[in-house]
Amino acid sequence: MKKTEKIFAVETTSLTKQYKDKAAVKQLNLKVQEGEIYGFIGRNGAGKSTTLKMISGLIAPTEGEIKLFGKPVSDPIIRRRIGVLIESTGFYPNMTAKQNIIMKAKLMGLADYSSIEHVLQLTGLANTGKKQIKHFSMGMKQRLGVALALLGNPDLLILDEPINGLDPEGIRELRQLILQLHEEGKTILLSSHILGELSKISTNYGIIKDGELIEQITKEALEEKCMSYFQIEVHDIHHALVLIQETFPKVQTEVFDKQTIRIYGISEGSELNQLLISHQIPVYSSGFHHIDLEEYFLERMEGKQKNV
Repeated sequence: MKKTEKIFAVETTSLTKQYKDKAAVKQLNLKVQEGEIYGFIGRNGAGKSTTLKMISGLIAPTEGEIKLFGKPVSDPIIRRRIGVLIESTGFYPNMTAKQNIIMKAKLMGLADYSSIEHVLQLTGLANTGKKQIKHFSMGMKQRLGVALALLGNPDLLILDEPINGLDPEGIRELRQLILQLHEEGKTILLSSHILGELSKISTNYGIIKDGELIEQITKEALEEKCMSYFQIEVHDIHHALVLIQETFPKVQTEVFDKQTIRIYGISEGSELNQLLISHQIPVYSSGFHHIDLEEYFLERMEGKQKNV
């Protein structure tokens, strides 16, 4: 029996964007499965927005391939399956939320306006009445941007920094909206530099650095990597590492830098310290730590993490 090829909501192959002598995105191979909330992480200038614009069909790649649900991004039928909120949305400030949505629906050629009330309800904007957009808070404007992206009931939502500039209440409201859309079966690809917030909603992550995708990881695998560890700083790291691995074969070790080793899977550190001291290996410091998601991402983006 022939094996069925897996179809991703988003799949890029060797995706590259070159601006004169600078590559904003380099040979990017990104995969987003249907039904995921994919958190796309990177510093400012790392290539997040450029990647999302190419996936959305807003700019053309220099080379590489983009497929959405197994079809080219240029396919007009596929384009109708995506909703996009990238950078600031162009609102009509003297119009209401409903008027803005009606205008967008007309531009999209939607004959059935029944979805307008639905997206207003879904984004919590149904009771804004005659209030003009220029009087909306930043959080309300972001929810309106999502409402516009939801017109036509897309299967894939692409959101670039949707919580930028929001106060804590606005962030909470948008988080709840994204989780609700996920429960309804939508695939969501979003970027943010607020890593703690991404960790509350994402099921999968991709980390981009200097235009290159350095890691894709599931939430479960990430949580496993973020377990507690015992960290030691020693004078002779090579001798210490061999000794630890021989004495404690079931533990996992990780070299963090030239003097630092992290040991996972032990509950007591005194025995390990005594072992090193008894073998004339000076220990400068030691102790238990717990790495959180934000620390993990920062370490990966700084290129510090090395598994042994």
